[in-house]
Amino acid sequence: MISLSKNQTVSLSKQSAALSQLHFGLGWEPAKKKKGFFSSLLGGNEEIDLDASCILMDHNGKKIDVIWFVQLMSRCGSVIHSGDNLTGEGEGDDEVIHVDLNCLPPEVEYLVFTVNSFRGQTFNDVENAFCRVLDQSEKELAHYQLTEKGSHTGIIIASLCRNNGNWDFTALGTVTQGRTIEDMYADIVRTVIPR
Repeated sequence: MISLSKNQTVSLSKQSAALSQLHFGLGWEPAKKKKGFFSSLLGGNEEIDLDASCILMDHNGKKIDVIWFVQLMSRCGSVIHSGDNLTGEGEGDDEVIHVDLNCLPPEVEYLVFTVNSFRGQTFNDVENAFCRVLDQSEKELAHYQLTEKGSHTGIIIASLCRNNGNWDFTALGTVTQGRTIEDMYADIVRTVIPR
């Protein structure tokens, strides 16, 4: 497993023999609130609803499909979302996006993974956010710790790009604003598509 830093790229095909499926996991916890009289009256930590999403794009950045809590499966059936976690409670991955690489349409050059706060809570309210990529045998290929605190409501986490029959994974960590992946589309294209 490779622990990635921002803007680092790794070939997933070199990490896993006969790579055919990927599981993109996202996890987070609500930030701990300072203990005090009023916080104890209000009941401690606030639930944080982050949403993992994936957009499929062609080589020019044209949107082919979007997978998010409103549409849990791509039209081609190759990308499936595990469902919406509204709290971030519990250990491990809070949301997972499954990708069948062999079934992706040939025009799909990029898969871009994002996270956003639908309720408008900022990433100052989030702790221990991470993403990880596993192959079809549940081997963890890459791990990226999200350290982007701030008043933003979205992060363009990473991209998966075709590279001569192989798949390259790039940790991005680009902050943005938006309650949904649709709000972030222009920033996604600017971040991912080479100029």
